[in-house]
Amino acid sequence: MADYVHPDVLVSTEWVAEHLSDPSVRIVESNEDRALYTQGHISGAVEIDWQVDLQDQVCRDYISREDFEKLCSLNGISNDTTVVLYGDKNNWWACYAFWVFKLYGHANCRIMNGGRKRWQLDGREWSSDRVKYPHSHYTAPEQDHSIRSLRDDVLKHQKAGKPLVDVRSPEEYSGERLHMPDYPNEGALRGGHIPGAVNVPWVLSVNEDGTFKSRKDLEKLYLRDGNLKRKARTIAYCRIGERSSLTWFVLKYLLGFGNVKNYDGSWMEWGNCVRMPIVQGSAIAGYPVEKSPPVPSASTHA
Repeated sequence: MADYVHPDVLVSTEWVAEHLSDPSVRIVESNEDRALYTQGHISGAVEIDWQVDLQDQVCRDYISREDFEKLCSLNGISNDTTVVLYGDKNNWWACYAFWVFKLYGHANCRIMNGGRKRWQLDGREWSSDRVKYPHSHYTAPEQDHSIRSLRDDVLKHQKAGKPLVDVRSPEEYSGERLHMPDYPNEGALRGGHIPGAVNVPWVLSVNEDGTFKSRKDLEKLYLRDGNLKRKARTIAYCRIGERSSLTWFVLKYLLGFGNVKNYDGSWMEWGNCVRMPIVQGSAIAGYPVEKSPPVPSASTHA
């Protein structure tokens, strides 16, 4: 991990095991499958759900600054707490929660490399105890829009010919598939991709054990052919912003992209909007459409 541009944002399962009783550290589990936390989680970890806890339940947006402050307080997280996130799906939702924590300016966030899968492969113990911590005092700033793009921002970015990376599967990118098989309610009226976007499926960023690939391999993946550049303003998107949170994390922290944003509206918004331009068909400029590895399925300890 030392080869990454910002290696301090990743910790190993060993590091987490050594800090289970550290009062300055709060371990946070964030999954797609909420049953996993109940079935077994890292001892002392709290659960923050991407949909229930981080999403406004009326308006399609994130919780307000005040509600984020309450969420942190309820979980015993102070402004100086080191928040370590992990979860299922090779840390899809852990990276999504990490991004929301950064959206509200939390300084010290880390990802446990490999998530639940790596913890299980290392033979480490699970706990079924749901813990509660004394409420803390937490103060958050307003959202940091330097890491978030909204629809109109993306349209302006696209019209200017600036870099976009679509992290969905090649089948979604080409328009062959309107939605992922396991998510029938998260499709769009039109298939395809934003004009000019290159297709680099998120799953190519991780190893079989759930850990991130080496810096060398990630550079080959994202920097080949010059379509994406570290210094260029770059926007990542997927279907609803969860997979692109992982790619945003890779680009910003592991490869050192200086100005990268996540478009959380993603294809669910763009593919359903009136007058938004789309392209259907194969990838461009060195990123051919090819079958990507299957998305890891959620299991009890995977």
